Amino acid sequence: MKIERIDWDGTDARRLAGRLRSLAPQQEEVVGAVAEIADSVRSRGDDALREIAERLGEEAPETWRVNPDAIAAAPGLLDPDVREAMRVAAKNVAAVAQAELETMQRPASVELPEGQRVEVRADAVAAAGIYAPGGKAAYPSSVLMCCIPARVAGVTRVAVASPAGARGRPSAQVLAACAVAGIDEVYAIGGAQAIAALAYGTETIGRVDLIAGPGNRYVAEAKRLVSGTVGIDGVAGPSELMVVADGTAVPEWIALDLCAQAEHSDEGLLMVASPDTALLDRLEQLVTELADERSSVAQAPLALVATTGVEASLTLSDAVAPEHLELTFEGADELAARGRVAGCVFLGRGGAAAFGDYVAGSNHVLPTGGAARFGGPLGPGNFQRRTSIVTLSRGAATALIPHVAALAGAEGFPVHGESAAARARE
Repeated sequence: MKIERIDWDGTDARRLAGRLRSLAPQQEEVVGAVAEIADSVRSRGDDALREIAERLGEEAPETWRVNPDAIAAAPGLLDPDVREAMRVAAKNVAAVAQAELETMQRPASVELPEGQRVEVRADAVAAAGIYAPGGKAAYPSSVLMCCIPARVAGVTRVAVASPAGARGRPSAQVLAACAVAGIDEVYAIGGAQAIAALAYGTETIGRVDLIAGPGNRYVAEAKRLVSGTVGIDGVAGPSELMVVADGTAVPEWIALDLCAQAEHSDEGLLMVASPDTALLDRLEQLVTELADERSSVAQAPLALVATTGVEASLTLSDAVAPEHLELTFEGADELAARGRVAGCVFLGRGGAAAFGDYVAGSNHVLPTGGAARFGGPLGPGNFQRRTSIVTLSRGAATALIPHVAALAGAEGFPVHGESAAARARE
């Protein structure tokens, strides 16, 4: 792991946050390559997908769509404990998504003084595309985290794209998770080209209305590029973890938490902010030892920041706006967690981000790259579109006409005023 030690005097948290973020590979490095891929898929469809696969040294399957029978059979290929873990994860994610949906289901309706009624309602999008990362590792958990909220939201067509494995289709774990989530439309394709295919459509892959799911820098850039053509949940890039700790924290636990997030890739960002330099010294030793002993831990950047106190550490954390935030200091409680700028905050003795990655029930598709400043966890609301319904009686129109005329005149659009005034005439 690439470790950097930083002593911070507590001033200009945003500047330090920018320095910390610069430790991870930058998104701008892949913009050109992704644009070329997306343009090729948009103009040449399936032919482009096959050409890109060959260029990347991948074997293109006979058909991009996975046989639904293979999806249905996949759970039987897994060990019973993995099947049970998927069931628990699916149950908990669905429970949280359903609770979230219930807070949004009732349409907002208001009767205004002039007599008009305005209603705002939410309906599910017709088709959602889900990206499940693959390649070096399979991510059945991402399938559950994305597909279940989409189903809870009421999306009728959910299509999953995930890189093909050795047999020309996604892993049995990914297909089993699709079966658990009730998905039978799966395509064996990954990378930026999968995002482009879902957004623009090809001869065999129908276009969708919204794309969700995590991925590497290429996937994240492809989502950004196609946004507007389709909706996206956000630009979720490589995994991030920040820990705010003091001398009461258990260094062995934190070291494992950091190494766990480094299993995702070497593009992620790991940070610890603490006023306790002895803790940081111990973490540097432990992380180095653990990373050397465990081959799954990638060479991700880790910043160990010595701060002037816990409050300064929290200030820095808010400036960074990390994907995952663990609070492990004396007095850390729900009050300290409230108002924090992070995708997901973990509290308590068991507060490891690994629980959120799998079975706690919170969604692990979270804003990265500082997007927690304005975004949040994936949920059923991401799969809904909002519509305003305005009902105006003749009396309401008559009362509002002078105001329309005044504003339209101020903007230089007199026909707007005429259009409104016409409603007062029989």
